[in-house]
Amino acid sequence: MRVDPRDLLRRMFDAAIAAAQPAHCVPPHLPPPPKGRLVVVGAGKASAAMARAVEDHWAGPLDGLVITRYGYAVPCERIDIVEAAHPVPDAAGLAATAQLLNRVRGLGPDDLVLCLISGGGSALLTAPLDGLTLEDKQAVNRALLRSGVTISEMNCVRRHLSAVKGGRLAAACHPARVLTLLLSDVPGDDPINIASGPTVPDPTTCADALEIVRRYGIALSSAAREALDSGRGESLKPGDPHFAGSETRIITTPQHALEAAAAVAREAGFAVHILGDSLEGEARDVGKVMAGIARQVARRGQPFAPPCVLLSGGETTVTVRGGGRGGRNVEFLLALALALDGAPGVYGLAGDTDGVDGQEEIAGAIITPDTLARAWARGLRPADSLDDNDAHTFFEALDDAVMTGPTLTNVNDFRALVIG
Repeated sequence: MRVDPRDLLRRMFDAAIAAAQPAHCVPPHLPPPPKGRLVVVGAGKASAAMARAVEDHWAGPLDGLVITRYGYAVPCERIDIVEAAHPVPDAAGLAATAQLLNRVRGLGPDDLVLCLISGGGSALLTAPLDGLTLEDKQAVNRALLRSGVTISEMNCVRRHLSAVKGGRLAAACHPARVLTLLLSDVPGDDPINIASGPTVPDPTTCADALEIVRRYGIALSSAAREALDSGRGESLKPGDPHFAGSETRIITTPQHALEAAAAVAREAGFAVHILGDSLEGEARDVGKVMAGIARQVARRGQPFAPPCVLLSGGETTVTVRGGGRGGRNVEFLLALALALDGAPGVYGLAGDTDGVDGQEEIAGAIITPDTLARAWARGLRPADSLDDNDAHTFFEALDDAVMTGPTLTNVNDFRALVIG
């Protein structure tokens, strides 16, 4: 190969992350000054960086509060930054959400709420529906995370057990105008699924949420079950007058990140093929399919001739059956490596653009043609690691984990294959 494939993979991943930085994508979407107050609120792994971008480019008065993940705070002077837990909410998120809702109460039609939303906001923006407790929300979040539900299914259930999601934050801001800036981290870029849609109308229903609960066998507390059974958890629907004067803009997406990575690969002399920005499914199944495509490219030159780079994004799922450390990107990679079985000339990287794969402070990992051979030489059993959902431990042992630290953005998963 003309370049070191490991180096190329990492440079593509870094380019994808850089393309989605709030400092670049927030300023072009800032509104003109309102007649009244500007109040900035938000939640998500990128929300603090988004708030800093607002402060750096807003000359007039403003105040506000945003909630971000522990370790993702960015210093701001006029906007309060509060850290809380993700992916399972905690008391800090509960208290911060109460403060956030207080900031938007009592506003008038001349005021503007600038809402900064990114992935991770579903857990960070925590306000249980009346009758539910934080413990109820924590239990359902843990159950959802282990069940193998898609992100849209997960957020459907979350919306109908929340006092702030599913358009309820927009209702709390009314009659002030609301401009929501979104960093998309979901397949399809549907605003209702980004942080469970706190400021947008929700076409799904409590009945939809109950069907998801039934389909995956998710245990609910009696209070959560009652909220869905009774319809008390119904969200705000399209056409609701609370959305009058509200505007939503998606300011960056997984596709933008993939295109930035593609430019790096083309500069290195590779043909690039983006297979999709919204691939979903069980991580290990997606890994097997991607291995089949890579083999056909390497051996037959179909459907693409090597050398080439295959890029994809989206969000896979993991149905947790083992006791390992999880991570959907590393589970994808381990399944990919097993299916490739040492096929020459195929290298891969998969990682979460927020720097956290699952609940680990590890973004993802890299595989090489000798991944399995190196593992066996160290006494590792790759198939056993996959069965135990323990791919993080596997790749750390090979020194193939990818670490970024907090990236301050989130545009979903990034997957790249370099085929020579």
